[in-house]
Amino acid sequence: MQSVLGLALLALLAVASRHVAQFLLQRVARRVRLGLAAHWADILLHDKVLRRLTQAVPWLVVQIGLADVPHLPARLHGLLLNLAAAVTIVLVLRSFNALLDAMNETHDRRERLKLSTHSIKSYVQLGKLLAAMVAIVLILATLLDRSPLLLLSGLGALSAVLMLVFKDTILSFTAGVQLGSNDMIRVGDWVEMPQVGADGFVIDIALNIVKVQNWDKTITTIPTWKLMSDSFKNWRGMSQSGMRRIRRALRIDADTIRVLDEAQLAQLSRIALLQEYLVEKRAQAAALPASALAEAAPFHPLQLTNLELLRAYAYAYLNVHPGIQHDTYLLARTLEPTTEGVPLELYCYTSTSVWIEYENIQGSIFDHLIGVLPEFGLRLYQRPSGSDVLAGVRGMGLGAGPG
Repeated sequence: MQSVLGLALLALLAVASRHVAQFLLQRVARRVRLGLAAHWADILLHDKVLRRLTQAVPWLVVQIGLADVPHLPARLHGLLLNLAAAVTIVLVLRSFNALLDAMNETHDRRERLKLSTHSIKSYVQLGKLLAAMVAIVLILATLLDRSPLLLLSGLGALSAVLMLVFKDTILSFTAGVQLGSNDMIRVGDWVEMPQVGADGFVIDIALNIVKVQNWDKTITTIPTWKLMSDSFKNWRGMSQSGMRRIRRALRIDADTIRVLDEAQLAQLSRIALLQEYLVEKRAQAAALPASALAEAAPFHPLQLTNLELLRAYAYAYLNVHPGIQHDTYLLARTLEPTTEGVPLELYCYTSTSVWIEYENIQGSIFDHLIGVLPEFGLRLYQRPSGSDVLAGVRGMGLGAGPG
């Protein structure tokens, strides 16, 4: 009866100690944390850390008070003591995990204030894994009443098996260190990795996986080590530069390209964006010797084509467009003719990297150039469809019969 009464009083004391510890740690520590206003205080005195620490206090009281319970059998005393110690280890582990979570939370908050996206989540998860392995060894040693060193010596023989089990974790941690030290990827980066179907923004970097939210709102999970073994494209440089490249071609129908006569040239001379180019060309033509003109007859060495003037117009138009970055590469060039026409390619950079604004600028440029093609006597190449072929056959009087 004395043993039962002693255990009951010890249980009541343990419960009371938790409430006292909760009052002291949470209320007093909260005032201390607010008074210090330091990052280390936000971590060590975090509410979640203190709450889990208070859960371990009753079990510490049990371990201390078991020795004062009268007439308690030795085997029962040892069993209760080992059980209380094992539970204490579990609660201390949970408190340590809460401390790591508070560290990660504080770090993320500071990074957001600095407009940076460096993540330490992989290191936090590795710390939790190592702490869990240590806790498991201590709990087994406590329950079996053996020295932890004895269990660790037995784990040494299983090192090969452990290496095989944690192979991906070890590879991912090594890759995570390399990715972090070289600043290769951050949360918020737009990455493209076609071999795994990833094309979108990084939303999470963990110990074993990196999560990418694709443009269709699906989530692709990539093993962290795969980012080191395979190549991927990171668009962060484009986002930070505030510019985005335009590289698109208009395919001009080769049948519409021709040398301009004086009447056509005079008609195009009224376009303001072409006047400077035409003045320069006329000056070059006037500087040619008569012998060069005689050798090139009946054609003039500097005779202009409608495609050349369109190229000059496109270049001048890009130079005055408000949405184009004018202090970087800017080209309007013709590429090698293909079976689908002569490509007129524009190569330039917009003054913004925002996707919607970029598409609006790009669309307005090409809409305008397509609209002015008839002014130059040009048209886009377009493959004939079935209706085009049928119209041509009917125009030749070869239409199908009644069947």
